[in-house]
Amino acid sequence: MKINKEIQDIILKRLLITLGILFFIRVGTFLPVPGINHSDLAFYLQSHSVTRSLVSTFSGNDTFVIGLFTLNIFPYINASILIQLILGFSPKLSKLQKEGDLEGKRSISRLTRLITLVFAIIQSVSLSLYLKQILFNWNYSLAFEITICLTTGAMIILWLSELITDYGLGNGTSLLIYTNIISNLPNLSKAIFIDNNDNLSISSKIGIVLLIFASLYGIVFLQEGVRIIPLISSKQLNQVSLQDSVTSNNYIPLRFNQAGVMPIILATTLLVVPNYISNLGLLPKIDLPINLEALKFLYWIGNFGLILVFSLFYSTIVLNPKDISDQLQKMAVTIPGVRPGLQTTFYLKQLMKRITLVGAIMLATLVTIPNFIESTMNITSLNGLSTTSLLILAGVVLDLVREVKNIYYSNVYNNMYQ
Repeated sequence: MKINKEIQDIILKRLLITLGILFFIRVGTFLPVPGINHSDLAFYLQSHSVTRSLVSTFSGNDTFVIGLFTLNIFPYINASILIQLILGFSPKLSKLQKEGDLEGKRSISRLTRLITLVFAIIQSVSLSLYLKQILFNWNYSLAFEITICLTTGAMIILWLSELITDYGLGNGTSLLIYTNIISNLPNLSKAIFIDNNDNLSISSKIGIVLLIFASLYGIVFLQEGVRIIPLISSKQLNQVSLQDSVTSNNYIPLRFNQAGVMPIILATTLLVVPNYISNLGLLPKIDLPINLEALKFLYWIGNFGLILVFSLFYSTIVLNPKDISDQLQKMAVTIPGVRPGLQTTFYLKQLMKRITLVGAIMLATLVTIPNFIESTMNITSLNGLSTTSLLILAGVVLDLVREVKNIYYSNVYNNMYQ
């Protein structure tokens, strides 16, 4: 009983810290940056449908306030993606992260923060310059002030997210993204069920709800699904029979989705680049008859194929079969029926290819289904129900459950051996 009371107090304390920081960040998001005339901004949004649609995607409604925490955690996400790509192509930095001491990992963390600052400055300057066509009182002094405020806000967000990770419940970065997605769910529900009320029958609405639950089930299976590879140590081989060794608890869990949402992000980024360049006027305009349905179909095929490619590529960055084989050989541990060394490396490489391919096909299918349903049933805004968002929502909840379990078991263990 005493143990349960202590665990409850620890979890409650961590929960209150997390909720307090998240509430502070949400308030700071709507704290306007000084000098900006938001009346001019509101007028511009009413007369520009494309910008209003973009704002609605990020803010959850048609109103938009450029607040202190407007950039949120996005500069850090961009920096993390860049760092992971650098680690994939730089063996020295990758080795420093995997085998380095605490100081080496701190160096990677400092580099990530520095890149976050660079991204925050770039995004702040871009937003400040974009406001030139909106604000009547725009000048370089105001642009500098906006840049300083937004950059400072982004770095404060990074610091607060690390506080959540260290002293709260869950991962700070994931929880901030989770909060942004959750805040947009009411607007998404309105767009799907109210705006499409004339196009949707009762069976269609039931189908959408079933689609959501099926997608969540597939995502949880994809996140938690593993292929167990049993291991045998030389000590076990000397003490027990081979059959008993295989049924031991020593194993390598290979996940179906090693890359997470990274393949979706990379594929989407690559597909929107041509459209982005075209909107900037850098490409010559060619008047050709365009079949929108055929264009959508090509986009889906391209997105499906790129997710497969990036999933297979990214899995080789996350897990290196040769590194695993070398570590097993150093620990005098082998896979049943597979010789140590080159044969183990080849076995792991082939197995990872098959597992990653299955996971990549599932991930690409989950991404494509909302687009296909939206087109065939003539439903608008269903694409807002993105697989990326559902992956993050499911992943954050599962991480929170794991962390609560870890807190419980660690405290029980500590009390048992004190």
